[in-house]
Amino acid sequence: MTAQAALTGPFEAQRPRLLRLAYRMLGSRADSEDIVQEAWLRWQAADRSAVAEPAAYLSRIVTRLCLDALKSARARRETYIGPWLPEPVAEPPEEEPRADELTLTLMLALERLSPLERAAFLLHDVFAVPLGEVAATLEREPAAVRQLASRARRHVREARPRYQVGREQGERLVRAFFDASSKGDVQSLSALLAEDAVLHADGGGKVIAFHNPIIGLARILRLYAGLSRKYSPEQIVLLRPLRIDGLPGYLSRERDGILQTTAFDIRDGRIAAIYITRNPDKLVRLVEEVGV
Repeated sequence: MTAQAALTGPFEAQRPRLLRLAYRMLGSRADSEDIVQEAWLRWQAADRSAVAEPAAYLSRIVTRLCLDALKSARARRETYIGPWLPEPVAEPPEEEPRADELTLTLMLALERLSPLERAAFLLHDVFAVPLGEVAATLEREPAAVRQLASRARRHVREARPRYQVGREQGERLVRAFFDASSKGDVQSLSALLAEDAVLHADGGGKVIAFHNPIIGLARILRLYAGLSRKYSPEQIVLLRPLRIDGLPGYLSRERDGILQTTAFDIRDGRIAAIYITRNPDKLVRLVEEVGV
């Protein structure tokens, strides 16, 4: 093995996992890529002969960098205009989710945790890192880390989907919602939505979006009925069904020409939450990947 291969091989083998870990910590693909690039620089400078397990060593570096990054990220979110949603990561709906996949709903639940709780839960419960290694990464005693993970687990338990949506059912729901919402078909929408459904829209102050969540079936129905009176259904185009952060959804071009993703959290067969991302900064990579 050449010296270059010995340097790059172990890192490249871990890069996809490191990117997933950083994304789940930060909710931003751009920030995740920056973190992993910084980890690469540190890997280059490290005494690799003293590294027994590159995977554990690199996970430790990325986690600590993410904990530092969360301090500034949380400060930015305090001044963020309107609801903040993670940058959408989309896969074709026919692809099976990874073992460490988290839904968008769960990622939002993680936002309510402290950085250490978030790291402990992700490393131990999602990425199956042994408790002792998590403790070493967080520089805490194993008993303290066990408590961190336990508290985090309680917080996210309610966010776990209680109703699994198969691929075909998800696609049918996506198309039914798109057709009904674009036409302002209140009766059809009413059959799809839960009574306590909530709509979140992230425009980031860059494009028009709702600055507060729209809560309740009646308010959501009035919203879509009003939009249909103002705009023609032909002005909205379904570009592609996608699985967005583990949830059924789609990419569309809306009446104002803006691209957006729409994802659905399904509870007991009905849409409990709608997550709309319109912030163009958050859609750059997705649009490039799906070729729109």
